[in-house]
This record gives sequence, structure tokens and C-alpha cells, in this order.
Amino acid sequence: MNQLRLPAPGPVVCIGETMAALAPAPDGSLETAESLRLSVAGAESNVAMYLADLDVPASWRSAVGDDALGRRVLAAVGAAGVDVSGVHRDPERPTGLMVKEPAGSGTRVHYYRGGSAASAMGPDVLDGDTVRSAAVVHLTGVTAALSPSCRSLVTRALTPPPGGRRPTVSFDVNHRAALWRPGTAAQVLHDLANRADITFVGLDEAQDLWGADLATDDVRKLLPHPRLLVVKDGGRGATAFSEDGSWTVRALRTEVVEAVGAGDAFAAGFLAGLLRDGDVPRALRLGHITAGSALAVTADRGPLPDAATIRRLLAMTPGEWEVLAAEGLPPAGPGGHGTT
Repeated sequence: MNQLRLPAPGPVVCIGETMAALAPAPDGSLETAESLRLSVAGAESNVAMYLADLDVPASWRSAVGDDALGRRVLAAVGAAGVDVSGVHRDPERPTGLMVKEPAGSGTRVHYYRGGSAASAMGPDVLDGDTVRSAAVVHLTGVTAALSPSCRSLVTRALTPPPGGRRPTVSFDVNHRAALWRPGTAAQVLHDLANRADITFVGLDEAQDLWGADLATDDVRKLLPHPRLLVVKDGGRGATAFSEDGSWTVRALRTEVVEAVGAGDAFAAGFLAGLLRDGDVPRALRLGHITAGSALAVTADRGPLPDAATIRRLLAMTPGEWEVLAAEGLPPAGPGGHGTT
């Protein structure tokens, strides 16, 4: 059985901080650059924007400062087709900031989000009809790391209400070591990840957090409770576990420009595929297709293939997909973000 059905239809509500982001040119240096590019960056809003690209109704709940950077964030996320009406504008706290530093081994990220508007979020963010009527609520371990009140928000989202309907909760471990006090992340993230309905974790993350020798199957033993556990193994592929079995789908070969944002893109593609028809292998394929668009650009979000191409890729036989995975997709055209 390849299918897993989700509750009644509704939007996907993504909850978490989005920051203003500064970066020099990809081959530049923070120490010598005379100008920096300003963009926005946030795991949960990345998921929401990719879901909108894939024609899935998406809402982003968060808080930003009542400042120019906050207005920039709201404009960028809203322009992608995401509902931002539930975002709080905090008159006292600033919008969070991150700075990207290109390095030979990848991109280093510096956070300036202590005391930010989003760090003051609490469980009350979950109140209201938008969240209660959601098909899926998507959260990440980043939010749990921001503050005690944010961790309470995530914990409440993962707690079934007495006698009430809880939306399906999707949780991406998304471990960011710089946000955690030493020695605290492993247990907290394990407990949260094991309470979600759908959990995403990278094999490398699991090894860093819970044991260097872990294999993909070992992660399922550590996290037995999610209805769906998706373990991503970088450019090799991803495996989904459910009570009905497991499915592994090979990743598409992609020339990596920057890896930041690829995990968010994968989560969005997988959720979009799951909401479409519940077919787990096809959802894994759409996750890989969407992740490839993020890997191919320096921004967190790249253009998807056009709708016809995506339909063709999802309809391939397993053998045809294996051939494609080895060859890789051609670059998406410059016409913007594809939809399905």
C-alpha cells in the first residue's frame, strides 16, 4: 500500500520566524564587500512559498517587527501567493536578521535574532480558525530553539487537544546548532520529532544529534511514532517509513550552487504530493524535484519545472525515474516558478 490519507482538506499553515538576510556576492567576502544583497530567509516561509508554487493553499503565521525589514519580509512572502494576514507586527521588537558568509566549504550563517519579534511568539499563535481548519500545520526545530515561549508553541501544537480535532502536524528537525545551548538540542528535538504525525530529518542531522553510526533504518527505531517518517540522505535519496512499510526514492543528480533551503523545498514538495493523492513514492519524487530547484540557485527558492514537466516526471515508471536520477534535470527556464 503506497497511500496515506490526511484529514479533511484545508490549507497548510506554516509557523516560524522569517528574517531579513544579507549576503555578499557568491564569490565575495563579508570583510571586503562594499555592498550586500538583501533578501528574506526562513525555513517555514520557504515551505509556504514552495507550497503556493505547487498550487497548495498556504498560510504563514509569525511575527515581524513593525519596521522596514518586517515590511520587506511580509511583502516578499505575500507576493509568492502565501496568506500572511495572520502575521503579527510587533511595535517593540525588531525583525530578525541573518548574514550569509560564503566560504570555501559552503555558506556560513550568522544569526541576529535574540529578542526578535518572532522569538516572543507563544502558544496563542495556534488560536483561531486558520490553524484549527488546517489540513497540516508545519513546524521546525528552529522555532523550538528560539525561546521558551516558542518551544511551548511547538509543544502545544504536538499535543492532541482533549476531545478536539488536531490538524496533522508536520515537523522538520532542521537542527541549527548555533541556536542551541550546548548539550540541549538532542533530547528536545528527539522528543518533538517523535510526537509529530509527519517528521522530516536528514540522516546527517540524525547522526550529529543521536549517534554517528546511525543508518536510515536505525532512525526509524529511534522515532517509531510518526505516521510518516522521512529520512533524507543528501544527494543519494530519501526513505519514507510508515506502518505499512517503507519506500526509497533516489534523488535527482543536481549541480549544487548552494544547499541552503533545499530541505525546506523537499518538505514542501513532499507535503504537496501527499495532499494531492496520498501516494508516498510520488510525494518523495515531488520532494526531490522541488529540492533541486533550491539547490540550483543562491537564493533559498528557485524556479520549478513547468506543470507539464512535473506531471510527466511523476508519471514515470520506477525504471525511468532511475535513469533520470542519474542524468539529472535540465535547468528550469527563466519564466518564474512552475505550478501543478
